[in-house]
Amino acid sequence: MQITKDQILNALKNVDDPDLHKDVVTLGMIEDISIEGNTIGFKLVLTTPACPLKDKMKNDCINAIQSRIDPYAVVNVEVSSRTTTRRNEGDSLLKGVKNIIAVVSGKGGVGKSTVSANLAVSLASLGAKVGLLDADIYGPSVPVMFGLMDARPEAREENGRTILVPLEKYGIKILSIGFFVDPSKALVWRGPMAANYLTQMLTGGDWGELDYLVIDMPPGTGDIHLTLVQTVPVTGAAIVTTPQEVALADARKAYGMFATEAIKVPVLGLIENMAWFTPAELPNNRYYIFGKDGGKKYAEEIGIPLLGQIPLVQGICDSGDGGRPVSLDETSPVSASFRELAEKVVRQVSIRNSEKAPTQVVEIKS
Repeated sequence: MQITKDQILNALKNVDDPDLHKDVVTLGMIEDISIEGNTIGFKLVLTTPACPLKDKMKNDCINAIQSRIDPYAVVNVEVSSRTTTRRNEGDSLLKGVKNIIAVVSGKGGVGKSTVSANLAVSLASLGAKVGLLDADIYGPSVPVMFGLMDARPEAREENGRTILVPLEKYGIKILSIGFFVDPSKALVWRGPMAANYLTQMLTGGDWGELDYLVIDMPPGTGDIHLTLVQTVPVTGAAIVTTPQEVALADARKAYGMFATEAIKVPVLGLIENMAWFTPAELPNNRYYIFGKDGGKKYAEEIGIPLLGQIPLVQGICDSGDGGRPVSLDETSPVSASFRELAEKVVRQVSIRNSEKAPTQVVEIKS
């Protein structure tokens, strides 16, 4: 008996996306079905190239066909991706950027820039097209972390505007205010000047097509944050904290800013950095020098996902200072922590895009 397309679709309706809680047929993930005897082929189009469940979903599709249609069927599943976005089609700024992720913290010193850099590297290693914008205007550290201290981006004039060409390293497009200023001198700028530089890098950067633009924001809740949400539609914010109470108090302020009715940018979740200390000579030991599970408990308290717990190890600092983020070292256990963080972030972005309305530029009335 000839296998039909309807049979295949009905069988695949029993395969759910674990994050979106709908079946792959309803979600439009099945394309290009072909049938030749008992050989069946189709595409499984996932919501992100960085999907951590791609192998599971592929196997679930094969099992659904063989268990519900023909146990001897040869099932060829081609896994591809089409990163979801809730950007409005009419958006003119950053037109090719599907998702904008702001990495924020309530205070300095919690490792936000380290997290941003390694998140970007991990996303790229999972197959995503990634950009990294260092918006920490007063303390840019991305040039050091990527070994680009002496690099200068190219610029061109286009229709009376200056267009900046991001540098590329480790598969990531990068812009930072640190590329344009003397690193030995302090930036003594009023808010409007700093905001103008951020706007220039955002709107004047030739970012091209990106699945994710990761923005390393300055600590606190000030002019730069308001400029960001008033300039481009932010997909979501990820909050970085350490477990100690003084950091959590400021993380609460960061959450409050993005969750407020005037701004209303979705919070993707919380990242607990320096969750414990593990010395190199005792890799199985954990010392909770900043307190235990403070970030985890706070995430549970306010009902947002815990995106990751990143340990404090010497290798993270050494790698950042050496211009090669630790996530590039696949043998490092910390690299696995950042990879897991990246997987959880993209899952939350996909869920956000499935459940929430298109992102809007924030209009704050004075």
